[in-house]
Amino acid sequence: MFEKPLSIDGRLVGTGQPCFVIAEAGVNHNGSLDMAFELIDTAAAAGADAVKFQTFSTELLVGRNVPKADYQKANTSEESQYEMLRKLELDRAAHERLIARCREKRITFLSTPFEEESARLLNELDVPAFKIPSGEVTNLPFLECVARFGKPMIVSTGMCRLGEVEDAVRAIAATGNDSYALLHCVSSYPADPATANLRAMQTLAHAFCVPVGFSDHTEGLEVPGAAVAMGASIIEKHFTLDRSLPGPDHLASLEPEQLHEL
Repeated sequence: MFEKPLSIDGRLVGTGQPCFVIAEAGVNHNGSLDMAFELIDTAAAAGADAVKFQTFSTELLVGRNVPKADYQKANTSEESQYEMLRKLELDRAAHERLIARCREKRITFLSTPFEEESARLLNELDVPAFKIPSGEVTNLPFLECVARFGKPMIVSTGMCRLGEVEDAVRAIAATGNDSYALLHCVSSYPADPATANLRAMQTLAHAFCVPVGFSDHTEGLEVPGAAVAMGASIIEKHFTLDRSLPGPDHLASLEPEQLHEL
């Protein structure tokens, strides 16, 4: 059985195609629309295929007393996770302006929804594909909701057992959506290159016959380069304007010159 390539914004993604590079802006805009525009411009100038943000409602995502992860505590102020995320939310109007900027710069806009309301917003905005975060792979109702939009899905699998990935694939396929890819991911920030275990991509490819790739949280460029050499059809990598900026993800991100090199 051969894998079925994805078509994302007119670009074929899969074995035999150039690697699809997602420049992960995430929340590295620090709540500033001007900084988000600059991230888009940086990703486009570097030659990335897509720039990806995160779409969420803090009220629906976390409780007011949920503690931060250790890496978040190390890289942010003493405010709560709820307070931190509230400052990083992007509303509908911001999304519309970011999408317009991506069209202007000829780069694909993507975003990761974290709950159904945000997924519906992105669908209304006609995003070309959905990126599913590792933390939602076991949230089967959420996967089914997104899959029913009928658009390609790129699913990260950090912290998942193979059986959990199988459950997710079955949930997506049951909706009739057969356009999805799986990304191997090590959910550490930053991740030690020694833990990368890139052969897990091949396990996913053999088990599910879909395009595979690597969502990379290591520092530097060596591991994503090795992933492509081992068959990654998609590489996702965090980037920032400046690693010294305050915020949860800047330290585990590439700076503009490194993104260009990638």
